Amino acid sequence: MPWYALLLLAAVCQRLAELVLTRRNAAWARTRDGVEHGRGHYPAMVALHSGLLVCCLAEPLLLHRPFLPALGWPMLALVLLAQAVRLWCIGTLGPRWTTRVVVLPGAPLVRTGPYRFLHHPNYAVVVMEVAALPLVHSAWVTAAVFSAANALLLTVRVRCENAALASAAPA
Repeated sequence: MPWYALLLLAAVCQRLAELVLTRRNAAWARTRDGVEHGRGHYPAMVALHSGLLVCCLAEPLLLHRPFLPALGWPMLALVLLAQAVRLWCIGTLGPRWTTRVVVLPGAPLVRTGPYRFLHHPNYAVVVMEVAALPLVHSAWVTAAVFSAANALLLTVRVRCENAALASAAPA
């Protein structure tokens, strides 16, 4: 369990670093007339991701979930793969990357990196991580509940982002 707690601590640190990067990149975008969309669902997204990390630790502790190597190791591999793709997304978008929906009017869509293959690769990463991170330590209730909640939230988020990108597309 201690190594799993360290994995979750690393995830918390990554989320905090993403918020710092978001603040910097959103400020950069605002100086270029960037427009934020979807502020209403952002607090729900923060709550969902915060709750996920808390429940990832709470379920194994409170319900005495064991580490099952046949499940835990493949799920850890998926978590690590998700982190690699997330970093690829962040690197590809550069200063345009944020956890918020901020678009630059008239800027062309990014079609390099993982965006060559998927319109929203970061959301594929989130889906993978929300399912896999709890299962590293057999927290199947957390994986199921948060995956369902994440699916609902992503329907709102993807619609919002698609509309924002369409409205900002070059003429």
